[in-house]
Amino acid sequence: MTTTHQTGPILSVRDLTVSFGRGAGRNIAVQDLSYDLLPGETLAIVGESGSGKSVSSMALLGLLPPRSANVESGTAMFQDKDLLSLPDAQLRGLRGDRITMIFQEPMTSLTPVLRIGRQLTEALIEHKGMGQADANARAREMLALVGLDEVDRRMRQFPHELSGGMRQRVMIAMAMAADPAILIADEPTTALDVTVQAQILDLMRDLQSRFGTSIILITHDMGVVAEMADRVVVMNRGRKVEEGPVADIFSNPQDHYTRKLLDAVPRLGAYATAAAPRSVVDKPTPVGKSLVHTEGMNKTFHEGGWFWKKGGGTAAMQDVGFDLNAAETLAIVGESGSGKSTTGRAVLRLLELDSGTVIVDGMDVRGYGKAGLRQARRQMQMIFQDPFASLNPRISAGRLVAEPMVIHGLASGGELQDRVEELFRRVGLEADHIRRFPHEFSGGQRQRLSIARALSVNPKLIVADEPTSALDVSVQAQVLELMLELQQSLGLAYLFISHDMAVVEEMAHRVAVMRRGRIVEIGPRKAVLNDPQHAYTRALLAAVPVPDPDRTRGTLPVIDAGTLPMGALAEVAPDHLVAQ
Repeated sequence: MTTTHQTGPILSVRDLTVSFGRGAGRNIAVQDLSYDLLPGETLAIVGESGSGKSVSSMALLGLLPPRSANVESGTAMFQDKDLLSLPDAQLRGLRGDRITMIFQEPMTSLTPVLRIGRQLTEALIEHKGMGQADANARAREMLALVGLDEVDRRMRQFPHELSGGMRQRVMIAMAMAADPAILIADEPTTALDVTVQAQILDLMRDLQSRFGTSIILITHDMGVVAEMADRVVVMNRGRKVEEGPVADIFSNPQDHYTRKLLDAVPRLGAYATAAAPRSVVDKPTPVGKSLVHTEGMNKTFHEGGWFWKKGGGTAAMQDVGFDLNAAETLAIVGESGSGKSTTGRAVLRLLELDSGTVIVDGMDVRGYGKAGLRQARRQMQMIFQDPFASLNPRISAGRLVAEPMVIHGLASGGELQDRVEELFRRVGLEADHIRRFPHEFSGGQRQRLSIARALSVNPKLIVADEPTSALDVSVQAQVLELMLELQQSLGLAYLFISHDMAVVEEMAHRVAVMRRGRIVEIGPRKAVLNDPQHAYTRALLAAVPVPDPDRTRGTLPVIDAGTLPMGALAEVAPDHLVAQ
């Protein structure tokens, strides 16, 4: 494939209007949207969740549900064809070949019963006419390019056997494998830690320069926008409110909404000199006595089925231990697959450890029976990384939030309804959202729904697994403010799992850095982020995208045996971690 020399737009969208429902009560999700995408250009579309960013792009590929969605008007010209009026057969021929898409939620985009290799090779065989051997070779190449190790093993695995970040990398490999003319990337780095995010962004740029690929980048991460975009379209409530070169949008935004978005962007270093998270209440609850104590936690995942196990397996946790006090936040950071989520789930006993100790509020979590564990979970709740996969699709949003309170006998009748409405308000959802179902929410709205559900039983401990990864920056700021307020007024403890180092700096009292199942560095927030002792921690901080198009992120250091600290920590780092 050769780089295109086309001079005009490769895609021209005019007056696109998309609605859900019918008649006067229909909901207009996108209204009169127009933009051009130039050859080899990256166009970022930004805005709050529910602003119409994803809907506008899914409409181009015919991916909206036909029974509820309606493209009322508009054209989208690509190679002299109007995507919005193409017959399904012709659109399918373009989709997955000339135009590909990376979706926001990988677990719901990958087929759970097919192995990764099968899903990667399907489009190559269908659209490129490759034989199975060539398709397998291309699939392995792409898995390696997006940073996955043991590619032969990954080809044999199912989606549920991979971490959230690994699944997102599979989606990126799948989209890039066909060398598309247009790549629509809907939150392509949401689930990725900063080092892998940096590698993926570099990879997307490399693809763009080699093949002339044009990219539509849908994201709430303004650091990624500053680093990747040539032009920016800002959307609010279905309408385009501003458009311009990335430098102009960041330095001189014209619309009030654009200024609001930029003001909400978390910036690493904003709280660098503070010893604790910023206070959002007059009299914050001081950090209390120990609430969680863990030591010697080990967990290995084995390949195989119910009746057999294959090989030595993957050591997801190796001798992990830490303490967490009441009203304190311990942030766990590290690459996807490093054991962060496994650690959080082990504390709540959502999985069984091979060995180790977990004490929560003075009680041995591993010693609970079924009834005792259910009662204990009133005190400890979890916010999951993938909200759609964690919410029952057949239950309304109101019932989902009310269910934990009913199970634990905390409220009923009118009191229950009032409590549900208050929780919806506090997480930024409207009262009329109570009757909706999970599929009727945007990704960010579903995450807010998950947070409301976790808060419903007034727990002492919340394990927050990437709680704001699906949220745009303005809603993220609101949710972080809410979590801080709840902690400082109620004394909540957070085990806060995140790859966003700026958010970690804002939220955490202490930080633990994990690599390959072990904690390689742990200490006060200020010490770890300002004076990291481990080479891997320095790599994480160097990879953080900078929300300023006039600045670039740091060069990622090479981690090898010569850069590791002396002593026990040296054995846990990889021999070669080179992020270019």
